[in-house]
Amino acid sequence: MLDLFKRPAAEAASGQEKDVSWTARLRAGLAKSREKLSGALASVFAQPTLDDDAIEALEAALIEADVGVAATADLIAVAKRSWYAKGGAADAKALLKDALEELLAPIERPLAIGGERPFVIMVAGVNGAGKTTSIGKLARQFRAQGLSVLLAAGDTFRAAAREQLVAWGERNEVTVVSQQGGDPAAVVFDAIAAARARGIDVVIADTAGRLVTQMHLMDELKKVRRVIEKAMPGAPHETLLVLDANTGQNALAQVRAFDRAIGLSGLLMTKLDGTAKGGVVAAIAKEHPIPLRYIGVGEGLDDLRPFVAAEFVDALVG
Repeated sequence: MLDLFKRPAAEAASGQEKDVSWTARLRAGLAKSREKLSGALASVFAQPTLDDDAIEALEAALIEADVGVAATADLIAVAKRSWYAKGGAADAKALLKDALEELLAPIERPLAIGGERPFVIMVAGVNGAGKTTSIGKLARQFRAQGLSVLLAAGDTFRAAAREQLVAWGERNEVTVVSQQGGDPAAVVFDAIAAARARGIDVVIADTAGRLVTQMHLMDELKKVRRVIEKAMPGAPHETLLVLDANTGQNALAQVRAFDRAIGLSGLLMTKLDGTAKGGVVAAIAKEHPIPLRYIGVGEGLDDLRPFVAAEFVDALVG
């Protein structure tokens, strides 16, 4: 039986959260990654020349911060060229920040809601990445923009996921289409039909968490996408993968696998707070450059923001 949930919004969380600027939260979230880099920068670029030992130390620091081998090689090459071009008088951090910004600029492409109605967003990710919570935060942002939103509880395999999405629906005053168990593709199909009938602006479809090694589950995810296309030609208009920053280089493997399965249009990276692996963003930009739509640094409703390369680099490098 199809369930439609709509409840009054809970008390606004803004009054319950500390009034801390986004920049400060981002810097705090990337503190561990920044600490790994700052020590190497202080010793490496204090030298009059970039000898082999200095380069090796910088390389080790970047890789330890999960920047990845390919991106590290590029960053070092750019930094060396700038260093010698400026006669060895360049500021160490400025060199690295400029190189990183150049690398990350192509994936700084904020999500834009197009003219299609409903605009359908399919959200995927492995269990524990913060997928359902991120959907709730996105719904809040779209509502703040004056858009009507409907959520599809397509994670029918995990009862807690359904309940969690319903709670977010209550909090944001949006309808949640759900079923007790059953076929996730059918839930999403019904949600799109309901949204079209009601003139809803945005549909966000949750999907069950998938491990990239479980091929039968990845095939089910492909089915969900096919059913979305059947329900509304041209949809989904955005296919997001939610990544946990703490997984480091495994996040890059997830990007490759999910892109191969369902064709990603954007990424959302959560849990940058407290991780020493924030450099994986650079690895993704170098090896599989899919737009990074949003980053998250905490559990607060306002701790999910569009990715801005310069802002991220400043927080990462200092």
